[in-house]
Amino acid sequence: MMLKLKIKLLILFLVYVATAKAQTSSYKFKRNITGVNTIWHKMVLPDDLYKKANAGFDDLRIFGVNGKDTIEVPYLLKQRADQVTSHDVAFKQLNQSTHPGGYYYTFQSTEINVINQINLTFKQQNFDWKVNLEGSNDNKSWFNILSDYRILSIKNNDTDYQFTKLSFPDSKYQYFRIAVKSPVQPDLLEAKISKTDTIKGTYQDVKYQSFTLKNDVSSKETIIDVVLTNPVPLSYLKLNAQSDFNFYRALKIEYATDSFKTDKGIQYNFANLYEGTISSLEKPEFNFENTIASRLKITIQNNDNKPLRLNGLVLKGNVYEIIARFDDPKGEYALYYGNEKAAAPVYEIEKFESKIPASLSSVNIGPELKNPAYTIKTEKPLFENKAWLWVLMAVIIALLGWFSFKMLRN
Repeated sequence: MMLKLKIKLLILFLVYVATAKAQTSSYKFKRNITGVNTIWHKMVLPDDLYKKANAGFDDLRIFGVNGKDTIEVPYLLKQRADQVTSHDVAFKQLNQSTHPGGYYYTFQSTEINVINQINLTFKQQNFDWKVNLEGSNDNKSWFNILSDYRILSIKNNDTDYQFTKLSFPDSKYQYFRIAVKSPVQPDLLEAKISKTDTIKGTYQDVKYQSFTLKNDVSSKETIIDVVLTNPVPLSYLKLNAQSDFNFYRALKIEYATDSFKTDKGIQYNFANLYEGTISSLEKPEFNFENTIASRLKITIQNNDNKPLRLNGLVLKGNVYEIIARFDDPKGEYALYYGNEKAAAPVYEIEKFESKIPASLSSVNIGPELKNPAYTIKTEKPLFENKAWLWVLMAVIIALLGWFSFKMLRN
């Protein structure tokens, strides 16, 4: 009786092990998760995971073991980027007047609103003006908000640049007055007044391994190659650019997608991250979609101008964070990845994100381990097996013998 019980337990254990391995056997790597003590937790993906996981993170899975049960943990993968919201505030233009100090435009709202941005659109395409901005609640007493704020528009064969957005701290007035200091009458087409709010995301500094700068005289470009230590998320770049004069140059930021060997060494294919302008009027800071990258190429078009003085840069990226639901906190859990054929999982918690607690405690993701359950199924050619070759040879000999016998009999 005791022997039969032991046999049954052994069979159940083997079935359990086989089932657990079947769920995880297609993933090359695993990382143990520690610190699970409640249902909801968050965890930040470690930097050295990105080079092994699929580009879209479709292969990320969390499996847990508790006794004889193997559990797949549902999760949400969040990208902690800035959340920017902007809404227009209704203002009507009261009047337009001229004064020796400039050209004035006054705007009124039916109620007192908080604003922090005004986008101006002019008919003129080339100008360089200074602007003052004031606020008032009675249209009599005015309070200064911006002084000598420079706006600029340049359009020619080489450049198409415009900087006409007034940005300032939150201001709450019923009236706003813009004074444009210009030698000619500005033709104001539109003033779009708005309130923009930014919820800051979670960033981490990214260190680069090398920074190589080349001023190409023939193409009139400055090209910067930046090599990172590992593939990591990038969404922010700041260039330490200096010049003795005001400047505005076309700028392009690209990242390497893959590489190939040539007679001249290893070459790279690049894809665009950002295209815009680096200017002395704006901070040389550029935000773009969070992208996993290991190599950057930054191109600045100098045209016939002296190259800028560039002495380094600052890189940042938004962290990727997993929010997971551990239905059984007592289990032993691990994060699995490294399956090129995996499809993105579909979990119901995506539809009920508002029900997830706002405050979550973090758990730890351990170092990378090779998954011992990982197996590779390789389909061998049919005739690689010697048994098949012997069978094939026997069939051929039998057929030849049969045909030979038939011919001799005839």
